[in-house]
Amino acid sequence: MLWEAMIGGIMRAMSDTKPDSHPDSRLTVQFLEVPGELEGQRIDNFLMARLKGVPKSRVYRILRKGEVRVNKKRVKAEYRLVAGDVVRVPPIRMSEQAPAPVAGESLRREIENAILFDRDGLLIVNKPAGVAVHGGSGIKLGLIEILRQMYPQSPFLELVHRLDRDTSGAIMVARKRSVLLHVQKTLRSGGIDKHYQALTVGKWPRGRREVDAPLHKFTLKSGERMVRVDAQGKPSLTTFRVAERFKGATLVDATPVTGRTHQIRVHAQFVGCPLAGDPKYTSDEDNAQFRALGLKRLFLHSARVGCTLPDGERVSVEAPLPEDLAGVLERLRNQ
Repeated sequence: MLWEAMIGGIMRAMSDTKPDSHPDSRLTVQFLEVPGELEGQRIDNFLMARLKGVPKSRVYRILRKGEVRVNKKRVKAEYRLVAGDVVRVPPIRMSEQAPAPVAGESLRREIENAILFDRDGLLIVNKPAGVAVHGGSGIKLGLIEILRQMYPQSPFLELVHRLDRDTSGAIMVARKRSVLLHVQKTLRSGGIDKHYQALTVGKWPRGRREVDAPLHKFTLKSGERMVRVDAQGKPSLTTFRVAERFKGATLVDATPVTGRTHQIRVHAQFVGCPLAGDPKYTSDEDNAQFRALGLKRLFLHSARVGCTLPDGERVSVEAPLPEDLAGVLERLRNQ
């Protein structure tokens, strides 16, 4: 009996399956080996990409409690993986996992038709306005999740930079870890070309070619995140060039030298020319006159992105102005 008890105890200690009364439970430990393409990725992002539908709070909780192990050791959320690492993922109840949202055929086709460049580990997509770059905060499906469904054979797909949900245009996505690290390093050193087309309210000041003003992020009582010019904020620089003047509006080419949240929008507001259609930083009265011209969203478009690939090749891709924005310009010209 003593021998049987010892064997039973050893088997229970070795088992990675826990009893559970929930009929949908599938409580088994996974051991995942990290491929070379994912070297350098944070463990929290690695887990969230594999535990589809599990709340972020749950992912961070199992990390904090030490239920996730890398090479049998506890790690923090910011740990960066190394090729060959073995990640122990603890049992997760199926009841904790909401079914992963699936992009509809029309949305997938729209994104597929919006791909401007796909070569050497780099994707450049002409993101439609209204599509978030990633899920979260009530958004179930973003651009990166759609692309991962479209490229199931790609072990690595990550955003190089971001665009606001209401901003359309060119955005870069890396299909290789080496490309992501290289392009992001180039981005930090100012070697990435990012050019935007924006329609501002009123006459852009003549001779005003740049805005150098620190930006500070803050949260309203409602929970809405905002940005303002503040001496305590981060250094921020945007260059502007007038492309076309209209009655009561100006089309500008904007280049963010730094990459702060809402940078172009707040810098334009700072000089008294907020962007047309901006629900956060432009008055309802100003937006109303542009709604009368058919503008139904923020007039901000990522018109061109350019970077150097790891092999030294220079890539520059343009995204045409969407028909809804082009129509507003045409109506302004005809006034």
